[in-house]
Amino acid sequence: MLGASVDERVIMKRGFPKKLGIFLGLAIGVIGLLILFLHDNPLAVPKAELIKKIVAGVVIIVAMVCYVVLYDKITTLPVELWHNRKLIWKLAKSDFKTRYAGSYLGVVWATVQPIVTVVLYYFVFQVVFKSRASLNGTDVPYVLWLTAGLVPWFYFSEALGAGTSALLEYSYLVKKVVFKISILPIIKIVSATFTHLFFMGVMLILYFAYGNAPSIYMIQILYFSFCMFLFVLAISYATCAIVIFFRDLSQIIGIVLQVGMWATPILWDIQLIAKAPQWIRILIKMNPVFYIVDGYRNALYGKMWFWQNFYSTMYFWIVVALLFGVGTLVFKRLKPHFADTL
Repeated sequence: MLGASVDERVIMKRGFPKKLGIFLGLAIGVIGLLILFLHDNPLAVPKAELIKKIVAGVVIIVAMVCYVVLYDKITTLPVELWHNRKLIWKLAKSDFKTRYAGSYLGVVWATVQPIVTVVLYYFVFQVVFKSRASLNGTDVPYVLWLTAGLVPWFYFSEALGAGTSALLEYSYLVKKVVFKISILPIIKIVSATFTHLFFMGVMLILYFAYGNAPSIYMIQILYFSFCMFLFVLAISYATCAIVIFFRDLSQIIGIVLQVGMWATPILWDIQLIAKAPQWIRILIKMNPVFYIVDGYRNALYGKMWFWQNFYSTMYFWIVVALLFGVGTLVFKRLKPHFADTL
């Protein structure tokens, strides 16, 4: 920690002891390796199963090594967020309230556009094109299937856009030496979560309105919401730092989100490409957002636990861990130049 600032040293002292932190991280990695290699899927092709295990195992081992070598740099940010959790909650609520301050309808505007979008897509795909959807061989009303896909996607797109522009929007705070600017992206994402909770309520109202009974599987919605929260947070720390020096990134992200909405099976059923080349289906499933969207639908209509998609779950959390590690390093590296550039 010779290269760390005095402030970072104080933060680390208030957090986990270094040896304990490294031990816990390695323990989690070892547990992940054991679960990976002890898992057995009798329906899978043995050769393909072995390849998946080897690739995932190598990635986990590399991540463990990077965690030990870069421990001080990687853990500084999570410790800062933890110690400022009360301030984050307070500022997130304030951000959500002030976003629509001065308008007559207030926070209602946060829900109008997504609801109109759902109604529009429903009319086009259900009424006009008579689209159908199914999960695990069971037909699901298209409007319910569509809503379960759009709710997490709206959360992803709003949170990513807000998180990316966090430092630009609060540039006056970035210039203050004493303010912990590392909490700004998570403040915007927590603020976007409030809107997401409303849409989760709308989604559940539609679910029950169609005569569906409550199910224990529905609690997984909270798990997949948490997955989306961490996934967006991991991306945002890199994008919010880079966008200060490369303002075009915001426009690029907007285009990527437009393309991503159609490339991800949100408006269309992945069963439609069942006869497509295997590499296309694998490529689509490698999108972490697909894991979450598919998880929302399975939690409501597929009646399936998330750990039943074992490799998808392992893959998702490996990707999130890598993105968070990279995002933390990028943010830390560019942080000294934020104030001068803004």
